[in-house]
Amino acid sequence: MGVSAGASALITGANKGIGFEIARQLGQAGLQIIIGARNRERGAEAAHKLADEGIAARYLHIDLTDPASADQAAADIRSREGALKILVNNAGISDPRDGSPEHAELGAVRRVVETNFLGTLSVTQAMLPLLRKGRPARIINLSSGLGSMTLNSDPDWEYARYKLIGYSASKAAVNMLTVQLAAALKDAGIRVNAADPGFTATNLNGYQGHQTIPQGAAEAVRLALSEEDGVTGGYFATYGRLPW
Repeated sequence: MGVSAGASALITGANKGIGFEIARQLGQAGLQIIIGARNRERGAEAAHKLADEGIAARYLHIDLTDPASADQAAADIRSREGALKILVNNAGISDPRDGSPEHAELGAVRRVVETNFLGTLSVTQAMLPLLRKGRPARIINLSSGLGSMTLNSDPDWEYARYKLIGYSASKAAVNMLTVQLAAALKDAGIRVNAADPGFTATNLNGYQGHQTIPQGAAEAVRLALSEEDGVTGGYFATYGRLPW
């Protein structure tokens, strides 16, 4: 899929951090950017920043905890752009009350899973008719190495000490969504892949990460713009394919 000038890309959680950088880079590649964000003021401000850089961008209200907002956003895109070429499911949360299975607060775990997984699922379902109209199209789900069952079961993995049952379970569920959706859409002209941004310094982790935000955005952008044929149902980081 080459990038068609004016084709539309929706990036959720794009008012800041990695999401904003993904939006910026896709906009620089010639796509019409739709910034999905819960906070209306910050979302509109992000769209204005991109517009100041010469990128065609607008804001739409999308709250992962409110499926009706995804349906309303889809209706808006249908009436204005007509179709979507790219959906980047970037929005997500963490919670300081999350933790190991022995100590995590159940309410925090529920909030993280409902937002990161069920919210992502609701947005994807709402946008699928628009992606079908825009095919060949792409869905990129932002995941994490913390969602890998293989890596989590390796005591020598560099991040093995991070035990966040809610966040890890939510990203493992996003990975399952990626696999099942890729299988369902394999003949529909819509590729679905998961991207691990790596340990990037963002608000989500209190800016503890060692990567820059452009480095964290790189793999999602590559998957969105890659012209490789047939790459779907995969789980990727900048250094290669990850184990589920």
